Amino acid sequence: MTHIDLNCDMGEMLGAVFDGTQESLMPSLTSVNIACGGHAGDANTMKATVEQALRWHLAIGAHPGYADRANFGRLELHLLPEAVVDSVFEQVRALADIATGCGAGLTHVKPHGALYNQAVKDRALARAIADGVDRWNRNVVLVGLAGSKMLDAFREAGFQTAAEAFADRRYEPDGTLRSRKFDDALIRDPAEAGRQASSIAARGKVVACNGAEVAVDAQTICIHGDTPGAPEIARAVAHALRQAGIELRPLSR
Repeated sequence: MTHIDLNCDMGEMLGAVFDGTQESLMPSLTSVNIACGGHAGDANTMKATVEQALRWHLAIGAHPGYADRANFGRLELHLLPEAVVDSVFEQVRALADIATGCGAGLTHVKPHGALYNQAVKDRALARAIADGVDRWNRNVVLVGLAGSKMLDAFREAGFQTAAEAFADRRYEPDGTLRSRKFDDALIRDPAEAGRQASSIAARGKVVACNGAEVAVDAQTICIHGDTPGAPEIARAVAHALRQAGIELRPLSR
């Protein structure tokens, strides 16, 4: 692969949005996924994050999650498809309206947390996410885990998709993300995150938690904005990718 997108989940922590921490990641990125009122975020954080992203010429996407702020959208829920459709639609529309007011548009939508991880294996849930976005606009890219059923469901719903891999998360041998209940689920060392990102982009491989190599065919790599030391991780990952001859290029519709 000669180019890849580098994305980050943002607008999730009130302090980081306004104290400069969040924006300090942006020089390393090409795309942002902005929390839009479900698991986190409100009109003020959405507007501020959109404005920051525009300053750094980043592609802007929506990051809808379960409306469960107490658990940051990371607790599995089992909602009726209609409820998921309604929630995703309202969240994406809320961010889209704010982005329009700032002179920007949305290029992509990426689910958050438990909504994302459940949809990896649940095509009906993935389809409900797609239907929620489709109620707003189909002219966006839907982002999902590389090699997962959710991408199949998104494509069947008529969307362009982007397969995602993670620089700061460890993998299970089946290509899914290691649960955050395990202490080693996060990669906190910037150099290690950089090596993993380079392996994904240049070799299409990631080393799972058991030491086995797993194939990962990705068009975008994620860094979590709430990972400890995220700005340093972002810089290390961007540097490692460029050192490997990989161009950083944003997602586009």
